[in-house]
Amino acid sequence: MAESRLIQGRYRSLDLIGRGGMGEVWRARDESLGRQVAVKCLKPLGPEQDKHFTQVLRERFRREARVAASLQHRGVTVVHDFGDDSAAGGPLYLVMELLDGRNLSQLLDDNETRPLPVDVVVDTAEQLASALGYTHDQGVVHRDLKPANIMRLTDGTVKICDFGIARLAHDIGFTAKLTGGAMAMGTPHYMSPEQIAGGEVDHRSDLYSLGCVLYEIATGAPPFDLGDSWSVLVGHRDNAPVPLRRHRPELPEYFEQVVLDLLAKRPEDRPGDARDLHRRLVEGRLGPGGLPGAGAPLPAWADGMTAGRKAGPAARPASGAWAVLTGSWTAGRPGGEHRILRPAAAEDPRLTVPYGVPYVRPAASGSDGTGLDGAGPVALAAGHTRAFALSRAGRPEEALAVYEAVVEGRTRVLGADHPDTLAARQEAAYELGRLGRHREAHDVYRAVLVARERGMGPLHPDTLRCRHNLACELGALGRYADAHRTAAEVAADRAAVLGAEHADTLLTRYEVAYALGRQGRWQEALDGFRQVAAVRERVLGRDHPDTLAARYEVGIALGRTGHAAQALDLFRGLVRDRTRAYGAADPETLRARHVLGVNLGRLERWEEAVAEARQVAAARADALGAEHPDTLVSRRELAVGLGRLGRWDEALPVYRELSGIRERSLGDDHPDTVAAHADEAHCLERLGQVCYQEP
Repeated sequence: MAESRLIQGRYRSLDLIGRGGMGEVWRARDESLGRQVAVKCLKPLGPEQDKHFTQVLRERFRREARVAASLQHRGVTVVHDFGDDSAAGGPLYLVMELLDGRNLSQLLDDNETRPLPVDVVVDTAEQLASALGYTHDQGVVHRDLKPANIMRLTDGTVKICDFGIARLAHDIGFTAKLTGGAMAMGTPHYMSPEQIAGGEVDHRSDLYSLGCVLYEIATGAPPFDLGDSWSVLVGHRDNAPVPLRRHRPELPEYFEQVVLDLLAKRPEDRPGDARDLHRRLVEGRLGPGGLPGAGAPLPAWADGMTAGRKAGPAARPASGAWAVLTGSWTAGRPGGEHRILRPAAAEDPRLTVPYGVPYVRPAASGSDGTGLDGAGPVALAAGHTRAFALSRAGRPEEALAVYEAVVEGRTRVLGADHPDTLAARQEAAYELGRLGRHREAHDVYRAVLVARERGMGPLHPDTLRCRHNLACELGALGRYADAHRTAAEVAADRAAVLGAEHADTLLTRYEVAYALGRQGRWQEALDGFRQVAAVRERVLGRDHPDTLAARYEVGIALGRTGHAAQALDLFRGLVRDRTRAYGAADPETLRARHVLGVNLGRLERWEEAVAEARQVAAARADALGAEHPDTLVSRRELAVGLGRLGRWDEALPVYRELSGIRERSLGDDHPDTVAAHADEAHCLERLGQVCYQEP
């Protein structure tokens, strides 16, 4: 494929990304939609090839491309299009999403073949198991799983590439045709014993290959790294792998056992399926009692980008009203962290710090303490990485300061509209939103959006991401009609560009439903959340955080539309699933239990509601702290329930303590403090006492 060639009158090649046995991968521009994509071009077949063979190849290619394009999971590379450009002298080709990251083989090379960090290894294993669980459920087997076919993006997402390509080569004997050899299709270091023997291959062969991949990224070398290919193949067939912890003692014991089980010689001795494998990995990480194990962070997809909207009152509505679900049952639904996306990392690889390279502070520290005054592109990229780490560590103020320094430096070195400068500005807006500075965040997103639309067009994925974030900030400012209109436009455009079931499209559809609910259009919100939940459950699985978040919102909408009994049943199931997957003390499990208690009250089952509120308040105090906003909401729920039972003498000390906490932490004039005093006064009145306030 020549430079700047136009395939099918639509895809213009820009530069070569990679070359392999099956062909080449090019970065290209989709002239119709104005987005960048990756185009995989299969090796051209010369006129000397058998015509029947050529016909079979093209037909099998179309079949496998359709299969690959049907896969819709965040852990699988999205296939946008495929075709045959032979009429114009071109190749068979696949058009895929352009990924910003490195494959696992490159990460190992970047790290001088040393193993990857333990938390990255564990996270990668869980994501791969989830993706394979989905693809195997669709009846699709990869057949050539290896580090070079697995990408880890800059945001931590792991994606499997080349579904269908290995199967295509296997089905038609492509390797034998080209090389004259009779070797089984696959890569020796990652082939299962049954694949080596030329036997039947099913999903369990992929699990064996996954074990080989995990062994390598965890220890730095494949399980049978024996020199020549024949010795490697014999090792797969005859040798027992050395336990991983002999190479690297800090690896978790459960992880070592999982990998050794995957490497069983007989398929029937391996884990039954990838979903079972995923459950084992999650349960191993959570540790005894369902609590996260020491030193084992939650996976990337459960933090920030892929976690569901926080439903508790930690981030209050712009009006300042304390969002509760009790009393007249008409108060606002809990607000929470908006589903704001981080910008994609810069496309220029020269400005990306290689994986595993630590941030080194320049010798001369800048006046702002960031050490970025006068820095060049590489130091600025390191500063961006440092700011991201600060953000992930829960230090948004420090992250914001570094991002702002990066913006200033990149504006000076690269220009105000360079993609890297815009990415840093968008990260700064993200931190502003986390700090509750929504007006400033809105203004930054608006300015970045103007630049992105001017330079990339309104449908570029980075532009769409910025438009999505702007919709979220409009909601945070209480402009729900504007938020709904903007989110609806973004959802339609994302469906056209990415597909109706792409994770980003679903995320924006979620925002559409949320904005509808905030406008009191609860039946429409319910319909929207149900649609998102159904697709996420099918694509991601029942226990994925995004699925659980959508199910939570379905329950909220059911309660607000007068279907408390249905909501109660939903929350019972949600609590059960969250407890199994993430533990009884997980904040989201406790949030679901809180709303379960709310719906007990809606059904006038106040004794049960009080018991549930008491337990949740105690659990939240242990897990989050006695004065955490979520704990305080559950304690108020307890007081409300006691009052509805006529036990005002028991409710009064709870109300008084809440008033004291609010006054001490927020001040006398804060709306939440005023509301707490009003609760206390109402309780005193019901007890027949008189509450006098000084003028």
